[in-house]
Amino acid sequence: MGIYLVSVSAGDWFGDAEGYDEGGHGALAVALDAELRQRGLAPYTSVPEKTDLVRGSGQSFEEKLAPPMDGFGALCREHLSEQESGLLLTWSVLVPLSLDEALQLPVENAYADETTVAGAPQVLAVAERLAAAIRLPVDVIPEACDNLDLTMWFLEGAAEEAAAARPGPWAEDLDAAFYVALYLRAAQHSLRRGCPITYC
Repeated sequence: MGIYLVSVSAGDWFGDAEGYDEGGHGALAVALDAELRQRGLAPYTSVPEKTDLVRGSGQSFEEKLAPPMDGFGALCREHLSEQESGLLLTWSVLVPLSLDEALQLPVENAYADETTVAGAPQVLAVAERLAAAIRLPVDVIPEACDNLDLTMWFLEGAAEEAAAARPGPWAEDLDAAFYVALYLRAAQHSLRRGCPITYC
């Protein structure tokens, strides 16, 4: 059990407009496209299909929000503006579109009555700022996050070994560093694959 951050394929994104609980995000897809059109933007239709996955292929994204978030919240308050912190901490769905602000859509999700949609480019820019601030060693943390790779890297000792070899602010709170890495990799994956990322 727990909360996971996962990528969404076209079949799930456009499927079952009524049934979020059954995996369909169709109502959200319709509401998002309506909001985009109202803002003079093109609808979001180029979601990739689900493929036969090979672990480590980078075709999907799945990580678990396991460590406590207190340190990450403090890190955001220290290095980010209130608006930037809000962008990083309050979205429900991440899409590979450039959005000037997060969109509040009247569509229920697994955790709230409304869905907050944020643009991956904006989230990536904020996550990159945090990564730079704590000197996160992005060259050694997992890039492919399709089978809890990042979660296990932080929870099963590899992060501690890297912290000993590459000390820095990131190593002072590995739980906080996990969330910096999580949002960084989620935004990168959304942009690379052109897919939504959501909590489940």
